[in-house]
Amino acid sequence: MTVADTHRTINAVWRIESAKVIGALARMTRDVGVAEELAQDALLAALEQWPRDGLPDNPAAWLMTTAKHRALDLLRRRKLHAAKEGEISHEIDTAHAMRAADHAEAVDAALDDDVGDDLLRLVFIACHPVLSPEARVALTLRMLGGLTTDEIARSFLVPEATIAQRIVRAKRTLSNANVPFEAPRAHELPERLASVLEVIYLVFNEGYSATAGQDWMRPALCDEALRLGRILAGLVPAEPEVHGLVALMEIQASRAAARVNADGEPVLLLDQNRARWDPLLIRRGLAALDQAEALGGAEGPYALQAAIAACHARARTADATDWPRIAALYARLAEVTPSPIVELNRAVAESMAYGPAVGLARVATLRDEPALQGYHLLPAVEGDLLVKLGRKAEAGDAFKRAAALARNERERKLLLMRALMCANGPG
Repeated sequence: MTVADTHRTINAVWRIESAKVIGALARMTRDVGVAEELAQDALLAALEQWPRDGLPDNPAAWLMTTAKHRALDLLRRRKLHAAKEGEISHEIDTAHAMRAADHAEAVDAALDDDVGDDLLRLVFIACHPVLSPEARVALTLRMLGGLTTDEIARSFLVPEATIAQRIVRAKRTLSNANVPFEAPRAHELPERLASVLEVIYLVFNEGYSATAGQDWMRPALCDEALRLGRILAGLVPAEPEVHGLVALMEIQASRAAARVNADGEPVLLLDQNRARWDPLLIRRGLAALDQAEALGGAEGPYALQAAIAACHARARTADATDWPRIAALYARLAEVTPSPIVELNRAVAESMAYGPAVGLARVATLRDEPALQGYHLLPAVEGDLLVKLGRKAEAGDAFKRAAALARNERERKLLLMRALMCANGPG
C-alpha cells in the first residue's frame, strides 16, 4: 500500500470513528475542547506511524486506544483524583491484557465501551442551546461529522478563519457555561432534542438547496445530515420525531439526481423525471415515517413534513399527486408550528388543489410579513401563480424581484429566465 493509499484509509477511518473517539475522551476529561485536541493527537500519530509500520489489524481500535493513552497522560499531569486515575488506568491495562490474550476481544472492548452513551452525550453537547445556530452547525460537523475546518468552510462558502473562530468560541462557551457531559434529563429532553434535530435539518437544507454560490445542491452536506440522523435514530429509537426527520431527509434526498440537469441547472419538482428518484431512499423514508407514526408521532412537525414528502414520493407522475391531502397536511403543520414559510408552502399546495386564485389570495396575506421581506421565494411563488392566471406582466415583475433577492447563482438565473419568458412568451 502506498503512502497516499494509507492516508486515504486514515481519512476514511477518521471520518467514521472520530465521533466515537471524541465522545469517549470527553467522558474521561469532561471537556469537549480537550477531547477533540487529544483525538487530533491520535490522528497525527496515525499519520506518522501507519505509513511507516503498516495498517494495524483494527484501525478503529488503534485510534481509540491511542487516544485514551493521551487522555490518561493528561489526567496524570493534572494530578486528578487517584480513584479516577486508577479507574482509567485499569481500563487501559485491561484492554492491553485482553488484546495480548485475544485480539478480537480487545477490539470489542475498545470499540464498545459506552460508545452509544458517549455519542449521545456528544450529540447533545454539540447542539446545546447555549450556542448560536451557526456555532452548533460548525461544531456538529467538526465533532460528529469528522469534517475538517476547511471542508466546513467550503461547504458553507465562508472563510476558513470564520469557521475556525466559530468552533473555538463554541468550545469556550461550553466551558464557561459549565455544560455537563451528560444526556439531558427527562424533563429537558424535548427542548434539547428539538435543538439537535434543528441543527441536523439545517445541515441537510443547506445541502439540498444551497443558500449561495454557484451550485444548486451540495450533496456532501445532505449525506452528512442523513448519516447523523440515522445515528441519532439508533441512539434514541423511541423518539418519534427523530424518525420523522430521518423520513423527511431520506425522501427528499431521493430526488437529488433529478433536481439538476446535465448542466447543473435546477429542475423544479413538477418537471423532474421521477424515474431518476432513488427507490431505496424512498423505501427507507417511508419505513421511517411508519416508525414515527407507530410511536405516536404522526402530528410531529418533521413527521408531518415527511408525510407531505411521501405524497410526492408515492405519485408516479406529477398529475397523480394528492394535492388536497398535501394542502390538509400543511394546514395541520401550520397549527402545530405556525410559520410564514409554512403558510407560503400551504399557498402553493392550495393553488394546486383548488386553483391559483386561492393560492394567490393566501400569498397576499403574507406580503407584509416581516420574516419574508427578504425571502426570494415569496415573489417567486407569486410570479408562478400570476403566470397561471395569465397575468404575465405582473408575473415578470415578481420574478425580477425574486431574482434580485436570490443569493444562489443557479436560482437567480432560473428566475431571470422565467421573467424573460413572461416578456417574450415561452421559448
